[in-house]
Amino acid sequence: MTPRINLCLFHNKYLHRSYQKLTFSSSCASSGNAFHKFVANNKQWHQHTSSNNPDLFPSCAKGQAPPLLWLGCSDSRVPETTICNAQPGDIFVHRNIANIVSPHDMSSQSVIFYAVNALKVKHIVVCGHTSCGGVAAALGQGKIGGTLDAWLMPLRELKSGLAAKGGFEGKDDKDQALTLVGANVQRGVDVVRKNPEVVKAMEERGLTVHGCIYDVGTGELMELETGEGTEDLKQRMEHFKVG
Repeated sequence: MTPRINLCLFHNKYLHRSYQKLTFSSSCASSGNAFHKFVANNKQWHQHTSSNNPDLFPSCAKGQAPPLLWLGCSDSRVPETTICNAQPGDIFVHRNIANIVSPHDMSSQSVIFYAVNALKVKHIVVCGHTSCGGVAAALGQGKIGGTLDAWLMPLRELKSGLAAKGGFEGKDDKDQALTLVGANVQRGVDVVRKNPEVVKAMEERGLTVHGCIYDVGTGELMELETGEGTEDLKQRMEHFKVG
């Protein structure tokens, strides 16, 4: 089942809750001087931030207590702190190619464990985005090479399942990609919700898991309707709660 998109953003003070499109300025440095430009930019950012929020860096030096864990894509156009208008210390992050969440990936599972048990985050967000190269590769038939073909296998499996159920019928390439993006987010949410640590935290302290899609063409973050029914909740608690 493909999750529906809800244009109303989920309730979190670090994310905008309006329908207004978000716009951000960006500057593209040439490949030859990009590093030095970014180092110079850091000095300007540090001075500006220190002047406008003098308590931020001393507070960060004392530790972190982010309310939210972000599981997203490595794509350079989806910087979670920027698109959520957040500050350093607000969001704990794990990103990989095509925001694939697998129970067998020790990297993401370690991040989830630490975020839930040590940082006690209140929200976990699985976020996909439009114009995703990993999704485009999964929809195609070409060989990518290296480890990426193996990494993207879960997306190809999702594509196969959607195609078998008619999920792409009558849709152009753009809509097919958006369908696969949404299905990938939904599966990521399902994987997170079945994590034993997450199951426990959801039951004991109200941890919530969200699914979102970011539109790189508009700067808008959309929440997906990824809620689970009573029977789904019952089965999850019965089969994935441990300890």
